[in-house]
Amino acid sequence: MVRTRIWKWMAVVAAAALAHGCAVNPVTGASEIAFVSESQELAIGQKNYGPYRQAQGGDYVLEPQLTSYVDSVGQRLVKVADRKLPYEFTVLNDSTPNAWALPGGKIAINRGLLVELDSEAELAAVLGHEIVHAAARHSAQSMERGVFLQGALIAAGVALGGSDYQEIGMLGAGLGAQLVNQKYGRDDETEADVYGMRYMVRAGYDPAAAVDLQETFVRLAEGRESSWLEGLFASHPPSGERVEANRRMVAELGNPGGEIGEQAYRRAIARIQRNKPAYEAFDEAQQAFKKKDLKTALAKVDRAIAIEPGEATFHTLRGEIRAASADHEGALRDLDKAVALNPGYYRPLLVRGITRRELGDSRGASSDLERSVAMLPTAEGYYDLGLIAQAGADRGRAIGYFQKAATSDSEIGNRAGRQLARLDLQNNPSRYLTTRLGLSGDGYLLVQVDNPTSVAVRDVEVAVGQRSGSGIAQARRYDLGRTLAAGQSAQLRTGIGPLSTEQARRLGAVVTRAQVAE
Repeated sequence: MVRTRIWKWMAVVAAAALAHGCAVNPVTGASEIAFVSESQELAIGQKNYGPYRQAQGGDYVLEPQLTSYVDSVGQRLVKVADRKLPYEFTVLNDSTPNAWALPGGKIAINRGLLVELDSEAELAAVLGHEIVHAAARHSAQSMERGVFLQGALIAAGVALGGSDYQEIGMLGAGLGAQLVNQKYGRDDETEADVYGMRYMVRAGYDPAAAVDLQETFVRLAEGRESSWLEGLFASHPPSGERVEANRRMVAELGNPGGEIGEQAYRRAIARIQRNKPAYEAFDEAQQAFKKKDLKTALAKVDRAIAIEPGEATFHTLRGEIRAASADHEGALRDLDKAVALNPGYYRPLLVRGITRRELGDSRGASSDLERSVAMLPTAEGYYDLGLIAQAGADRGRAIGYFQKAATSDSEIGNRAGRQLARLDLQNNPSRYLTTRLGLSGDGYLLVQVDNPTSVAVRDVEVAVGQRSGSGIAQARRYDLGRTLAAGQSAQLRTGIGPLSTEQARRLGAVVTRAQVAE
């Protein structure tokens, strides 16, 4: 029976995949099941491209001409690519050496990687590699392989545990995030290397630069700090094996030579190369700020600003440091400057909004915070919007903001959860406190009351009765008789019984009253 139900669920998953049909991979020519359609790929990439860039430092806006240069190299490659997509290329303002591609051809490269490359051909090797990841559907393929595994786990859960269909809904909801964060396998990396080099040749670049690039990565990965390993190398691990494979591929391509573009590349990255000490000082200032060493952080960021006064992120950090030092006027000056220099980045708006709220400027704070969360939804932004709404006696909006913030697994999320409970738990106790039924050894009904919130509760009342479409019928009410601490559970003996298991299944319980224990 169990095996039959598992196979039925596997058939459902397989049928869903086959309904989308087989497709020919436009890069490799191989036939494959396309569970994620092209329209879904495009939608996933388009939806996530903006927030993903915001979350990783934002666009590098100090030099629009640098982004134009990177885009021109990328567009030169996509003209000879095997799959036509609405490719986009951007430079991110992040010192971590990284590059990535979202489904649908949305590609980004970090400032921190550009300063480690030596030529336009090496840049073409990076971008060509990412173009193949998008064109060959590597993220989508990984998800398609995972769907069958997850389908089997869902089937087993349904068959063995009697769970309902909620798992499938969760799977669908997580599709975009899983595609964005998917790590590439060895086969995908090899494919991206091979076809990326072919695109280089078609576009007129020397594919030997891909060998130089991998040699550089191997050298840099040795003894580097964790930021390197967390960046490009986490999903694109370098190795001597990849160097040799690329070298063999150059030979297979006939050692064609081609454009290297060292001088053009040096001209293009001259400013970020010159400003490298400024960004190093900024990165050190961030680390000091995290350790609450405000004096060191301020000295480091002052040095960064002295080298490059036009960088908005430097002024944002100095504003945060000054706010933490209770210099609110100085903080606002820096944050105003940061917003003026880069109005399209969420961070200076977020920090200025928080600072304005602390100074009592609710209107200005709300404007900044709403603009910030529109660019990148953050727990910090929603939490402060909740505080503003709460102070303005707008309970409904405050609850909505705190609910969003409380989904974050962070200290801010916990704070939002506490605020939410204080505002809403008394009116909707069953939304926050859960119940589970069981039988004692002698067959009497037990109710376990769980408090998963981050606040203690008191005066807890539980209704127990027959399950009905509208809730609990013919209910008996019981006082828990104790305060329930945050994260704690308590058991209530009802005196109902003795019951059979079947009789117990027809009963339900719900928390009908509770108050936050201040």
